Amino acid sequence: MLGFREISSGLKQLGLKPGSPVMVHASLSAFGPVRGGTETLLGAILANQAGVMMPAFTYKTMLVPEDGPADNAIDYGSGRDQNRMAEFFRTDMPVDGTIGRLAETLRLQPSAQRSLHPILSFVGINVEAALQTQTLAEPLAPIGALARQDGWVLLMGVDQTRNTSLHYAEQQAGRPQFTRWALTYQGVRECPNMPGRSHAFERAAVRLKDLTRKVRIGTAQIQALRLSEMIDRACEVMRDDPLAFLCDLPDCPECSSIRRRVQAALSS
Repeated sequence: MLGFREISSGLKQLGLKPGSPVMVHASLSAFGPVRGGTETLLGAILANQAGVMMPAFTYKTMLVPEDGPADNAIDYGSGRDQNRMAEFFRTDMPVDGTIGRLAETLRLQPSAQRSLHPILSFVGINVEAALQTQTLAEPLAPIGALARQDGWVLLMGVDQTRNTSLHYAEQQAGRPQFTRWALTYQGVRECPNMPGRSHAFERAAVRLKDLTRKVRIGTAQIQALRLSEMIDRACEVMRDDPLAFLCDLPDCPECSSIRRRVQAALSS
């Protein structure tokens, strides 16, 4: 069974500077049995890095309006049942279960702070300046702020399909984004510049291979990439190939919409 020492020792092998903050995506089950569970995993990360940030997304706040912008990868008027089940965004709202248990463990720490986006909030410790850059219009700004602080992304037992920072690279490369809506105590808020899906992001792995540091901890593969380098490389790939990292699934409305909008712009 893995404990704090084994996890901490493995993280040290990545050779990251202790002062560098990290954006973390993790699957606890990928490690095998861990003594102390997510508390132990989070403690090991904080023991090695000065700051940690994770997504704290809350999809239960989302609404589907009756109408809105064209080609927005949404079936307007189809969400009446979903809308009745929507929850008001609260700063103490649990992190969506699809994000993983570690993010909720981080949110519950007494010293943790959370940004205020009603759908795509982030939570962290010792990353206050990055969290404060987020606005409704720039939901992924904390990732850019972390990159400017020489931050890294840690993929702990997960692959590039969980790498939210690639969505930030999409925005920086000029890829089309989406508008969504959220229920808040101040009313329904329009949320622009929302990213699409990440089904095909593992295709980025080969283009990022030379930038990736790897170590195995228990049964989990840990990958570390310097955010600034990863974002620059991904942007370069997408500017050369505007359709890079999009999935080919015919029933994926986001990737289909991006493909149509990119192809229309190229042909105009």
